[in-house]
Amino acid sequence: MTADAQLHAEQTEFIAGVAGKLNDFLSEQQEIMATISPDVAPLMGSISNLVTGGKRLRALMCYWGWRGAGGDSGDAEIVTAGCALELFQAAALIHDDIIDRSDTRRGGPSVHRRFSQLHEMNGWALDNERFGHAAAILTGDLCLSFSEESFTQIGPRAAAGSQSRRIFNLMRAEVMAGQYLDILEEVAGPVRDRSGAVDRAKSIIRYKSAKYSTEHPLALGGALAGASPELLDGYSAFSLPLGEAFQLRDDVLGVFGDPETTGKPAGDDLREGKRTVLVGFAINQAPAAESAYIDRMLGNQALGEVEVSEIRQIIVECGALDATESLIAELSDKAFSALERLPLAELPLTALRQLAEAAVSRAA
Repeated sequence: MTADAQLHAEQTEFIAGVAGKLNDFLSEQQEIMATISPDVAPLMGSISNLVTGGKRLRALMCYWGWRGAGGDSGDAEIVTAGCALELFQAAALIHDDIIDRSDTRRGGPSVHRRFSQLHEMNGWALDNERFGHAAAILTGDLCLSFSEESFTQIGPRAAAGSQSRRIFNLMRAEVMAGQYLDILEEVAGPVRDRSGAVDRAKSIIRYKSAKYSTEHPLALGGALAGASPELLDGYSAFSLPLGEAFQLRDDVLGVFGDPETTGKPAGDDLREGKRTVLVGFAINQAPAAESAYIDRMLGNQALGEVEVSEIRQIIVECGALDATESLIAELSDKAFSALERLPLAELPLTALRQLAEAAVSRAA
C-alpha cells in the first residue's frame, strides 16, 4: 500500500469510527430522553442532524496529534475523543447562530430557526421566535453536557488532573470568553477605540475560533497519547497560526463567498454585524465617509444585495481585502514552517500538511 493510500484508508476508518460512535452515543441518549417525554425528541433530532457530516477538522486534528505522538490507529480512546469534539463543535454552532441571529447553517435552517418553524407549524401560543431561541439554547446546553459525558468515557487518560483534561477544559472556557469578546466588540468596539479594531478582532478569532479549531484538538490528541511538553509546544507553534489563518479565510468567505459553497446568504457576516479583521482593516483604511458607511451598515438585518456590493467594493478599493489576504499568507507561512520542524513520522506529517492546506485555501 502506498503512503497516500494508507493515509486515506486510516483517515476514512477514523471518520467512520467517529460517525459510528456518535450514532451509538446519541441513540443511547435518545432512549434515556424518551423516558422523560416523547416531546423532547426534536432536541435530539437537532443534535443528530448537526453532527452528521461536516469536515471533521477538529476530530482529524486530534487524531493526527494522537498518531504523531505514537498513538495506535483505530484505538477506541481517540475515536471517543473525536466524538466529544464533534459534540462540542455542534453546541458551539447552535449557540453561535443564536448570538449572530443567523437563520441558516450548512445550507439549511439553523437550529433556532427549525424550532421557530416547529412552533409555526403546530400553531402554538405566544412568540415563535422566542420559543425557537429558548429551545435552541437548551439544545446547545444539552449538547455541551453530552460532550463532557463523551469525553469522560475515554477513561483514566481523560481523568481530572490529566493533561488532556486540562486542555479540554481550557478549550471550552476560552471559546465562551471569545464569544463574549465578539459580542462586546459588536456593540462597543467603535465607541472604545476605532484604531484598535484590528488588534481586538485578532484576539477574538484566537480565542473564539483558532484555539478550539486547531490548537487544542491537536494538543488534545497528543496529550492522550502521552506527548512530551516539547512536542506539545511544537504542535502549538504550528496549529495556532493555522487556526488564525483558517478563521481569517472564513471571514473573507463570510463577505465574498458564494452561498452555494458557504451555505449562507452572501454578505451574511455583514448583516450579523461581525467586526472581523477584514472589517477592521476596512474601517481603518477607507476614507472617512466610506468608513462611517460600513460602521452604520454593520448589523443591519435588512442589508440588501446593493448595500453588500457597495461594502465589498469599499473593502477591495481601500486595500482591506489585500491586507487580510497578506495576513493569511503570513500566518500560513508561519504554520507550515513550524510543521516542517515537528519530529513526526511521514504519515502524520503528510496528513497534517494536507489538513492545513485545505484549511487555508478554501475556495470562495
